[in-house]
Parts: sequence; structure tokens; C-alpha cells
Amino acid sequence: MTWDPAIVEAVITIALGALAGGITNAVAIWMLFHPYEPRGLGRWVIQGAIPKNRARLAKTVGRTVGQRLLAPEDLARQLSAPPVREAFDRAVRGFVEAAFEVERRSLRDELPPAVLTELERALDGIAPALAARFAEFAGTQEFRDGLGDALERATRELADRPVSDVLTAERRAALRQRVEQWVVTAAASPELEATLRGWFARQLVRMEDDRTPLLERLPASLVGTVERAIASYLPVALDRLATLLANPETRQRIQRALHELFQRFAQDLLLHERIVARLVVTERTIERLLDTFERDGVDHLARLLDEPAMRTEVARSVNDAVVSFLRRPMAEHLTNLGAERRERIAETAAGYAARALRDPATRTYAIDRLDAALAAAEHRTLGDVLRHIPADRAAAWLARAASTPEVRAWFKEGVSAALAAMLDRPIGRPSAWLPEGAHQRIAEQLSIALWEWIQRQVPIVVAQLDVEAMVEHKVLGFSMERLEQIVRQTTQRELDLIVRLGYVLGGFVGVAAWVVQRLLGD
Repeated sequence: MTWDPAIVEAVITIALGALAGGITNAVAIWMLFHPYEPRGLGRWVIQGAIPKNRARLAKTVGRTVGQRLLAPEDLARQLSAPPVREAFDRAVRGFVEAAFEVERRSLRDELPPAVLTELERALDGIAPALAARFAEFAGTQEFRDGLGDALERATRELADRPVSDVLTAERRAALRQRVEQWVVTAAASPELEATLRGWFARQLVRMEDDRTPLLERLPASLVGTVERAIASYLPVALDRLATLLANPETRQRIQRALHELFQRFAQDLLLHERIVARLVVTERTIERLLDTFERDGVDHLARLLDEPAMRTEVARSVNDAVVSFLRRPMAEHLTNLGAERRERIAETAAGYAARALRDPATRTYAIDRLDAALAAAEHRTLGDVLRHIPADRAAAWLARAASTPEVRAWFKEGVSAALAAMLDRPIGRPSAWLPEGAHQRIAEQLSIALWEWIQRQVPIVVAQLDVEAMVEHKVLGFSMERLEQIVRQTTQRELDLIVRLGYVLGGFVGVAAWVVQRLLGD
């Protein structure tokens, strides 16, 4: 079979044109990505268009996305769209329902161990801090005034309420036990005697400037008791005087004193009187005088003091002496004592008071009296009890008590116990604590409040988002294989179409070339 040379020429020309067009487009598409790295020698180096311009491509894509496709206004608008609001409301309702409808155990069981440890560490510091703040506040005038007002209101509101409604038998027993424990603890405290000594010392210092006579500070009955005690002591003093004269050393001292007194007396006499006195009064005379006084003088003085007239005179003299002593100001008495003796007085008084408080009989008596007072108060109203306690004075007492270390320690223990109980107590189902439908209303109001807050924050947050840089870094982070894969997955059909069009266009070029060749040949 013989082919027409013209037809063969036409077929070859068209085929070569089609191959040239298709292969050219295929190579062009391949060189979009390949080679990934520069290849060649010297100036003859080739690299794929996309790998070579990867940085510019990433920057262009980022700018396009950030400024045109995903602007901050678009993000804010999308975050405020109704579907987002509906999804947000559903999430809030789900959270509130899960929080209020699920049965909860105690916080100690619900919280993770790490969180529980941190919470316990934080709570450990709350009790001392609250106790310190309470003690500090208790020492202010504001606390006293507020406490006084509260006591006055309580007195008015509870005036007609029987004490038995509040002071039950169980509470009486618990109060007695608590007071007894407090008394035992306070009495056994080593600071008790130091506290009492300090109090007595402060009272003595305060009385150093007191110009009030001692007589006005003492009860009237005590003055009479002192007078009678002194009068009764005079016979005893005379007996002691006789005993002193029987002591040789004391007797010699008295004898020597009388002799010196007689010598001074004799020096004031005339010469003849002095001679007679020395002849009559000798050492032996003074000795016989003391013997006679020791033997009979005391009895004579005792009988003399026992006479009614003498007793009246002695009582009057004792009374005058006692009253004269008591009319002197307190400051004068304390000044005469001296600092050392005042310190010993404070120590002695503190020791006596501490021993009295530590005595079991004293504690028993105090507790019994408290119990008797509580029993008697059961038949009265709170108004009858509180009426005898001025609100301002009670407030001052309570304020001073609240500032003591013991109350501070009790407050700290109470807060610590309350916090520990809070951690150990089962929570249960929180919705059971609330009225019906409360958690739905809470979810609704919470959703509104949170949504409004989020809408106020969205522009601020979106303004901080650099979408251009994010997209640029993301594009640069892709490997060329991954980037080529993404482009081919998206545009492979179009790329194949470009190759086919290359074949078609190449074929048209081949036809045109054959036609031109034929025309030129003719």
C-alpha cells in the first residue's frame, strides 16, 4: 500500500506540533514545583517556580488572606453570628446543668490531689490571718461601738424570751464543761502569775498619782475592823514586851538605852541635883527597874488598859491614829514604800492570787456558782438577765476578752475546724439547694452576661491576631512535597486539561505549518 507523500507529511507535521505543545505544557507544569532545590552549574541553574519564589508566595498568600479573605472585621462578625450565639448558649446551659444536677461528693473527693493540696495549703493560712485580723479589729473603738449597739438591739429584741428556750440542759452541761476546761487551762498557764503580777504592778503605778485618801478607797466596815484588831492586839503586845525583857541581849540594849537617856537628863540638872541624881540612880537602880517592870509592870499595864475609861481612851487614840493614817493620800503611802517594796508587794499579791485560782476548791466553787446562776436564770427572761449588764460595759469586757491570746487561739481553731468540715462535707446535688427552675434562670442570665463580655473582648482579641503572619508562617512551614500535593489535589484536573490543550494547540500549529508549507511549495 502506497501512502500519499502529502498525507504523510501532513500527519508528521501535525503530530510533531501536537507533541511539542503537549510536552511543553507538561514540562511547564512540572517546572512549577521541580526541582525543589537549585540544579545546574555556574549561571545555568534551574529551580521550580514555586520553590524559588516560596517566600514571596507565602507573603502574598498571607497578605491576601489577612486583608481580603479573613480580615479582623470578618472574624469579629463571624464570632458574633447567630449560629455562634446559639452554640454558646447551648454550651453554657450544658455546663450549668452538669454543675447543678450531678450528685457531688465532698470537695476532698471531687478535687484532683494536686489541686486539693494547694487548696489545703491556702486554707492553712486563712485561719491565722483571720484570727490576727479579728484580734486587731477587736482592739478598735469601732468594734466596741458596734458590739455595744448589737447588744442593745439584742436586749430589746430578746427581752421577753425565756432563758430556758436558749439555755437547755444540754447547753448548760456543755457550757459548764467548756468553762471548767477554760478555767483549768488558764490556771495552769505559766503566764497567769506573770499576767497578775503585771496587773498589780500597773495598778500600783496608777495609784502613785492618786491623791485620793486611803480612807475613801477602803470600805467603812474595814476601818472598824482594823481599829478593833489594833485594840485587841495591845494586851498581846504587852505580853510580847515582857518576853523581850526576859531576853538577855534585849535587856542589855534597853538598859543601855535608859542609861544614856539618864545621862542626857542629868546633864541638864544643876550641880547639886546632878550629884543627888547620880547617888540615887545607878546601874543597879536601872536593872531593878527593868526587873520590876518585867515582873509586875506588864500586869499593871494590862489591868490599866482593861479599865473602861482607859479602854475608851485607847479606842479613841487608836481610832485617831488609824484615821490619821488613812487620811493620807494613796500616792504618799506608795512613795513611802519605795520601788523595791512595791515590786515585792506586786509579786506577793500575784502569787497569792495565782495560788487561789489554781486551788481545786476555788475552781469547784466558781463552777458550782456558775451552775447555780445558770439554773436560777432558767426561770427568768433574757431581758431580766441583760438588764443588769450595761451594753457599753459588756462590750468593753467582750472586746478585751476578744483581744486575748486564748480567744485568738479559739478563733483560729474554730475557723480551721470549719474549713476542714467544709472540705469533708458532701456537696450533694446543688440544684436541691435552689428554688425550682433556678438553675435554668442562672444559665440564661449567665449566658447573657458572658456573651456581652465576650463581645466586648472580641475586637480587642481579634486586633491582636496577625492573620497575615500566621498564614505566611504556615505556608513556609509546609514541605515542598506537601505543598505540591495540596496544589495537585486541588487543581490536578485543570493541570491535565492544560496538557491536553497543549496537544490540541500543538496539533493546530502543525496543521497551520503544513498549510503554509503547501502554499509556499505551490
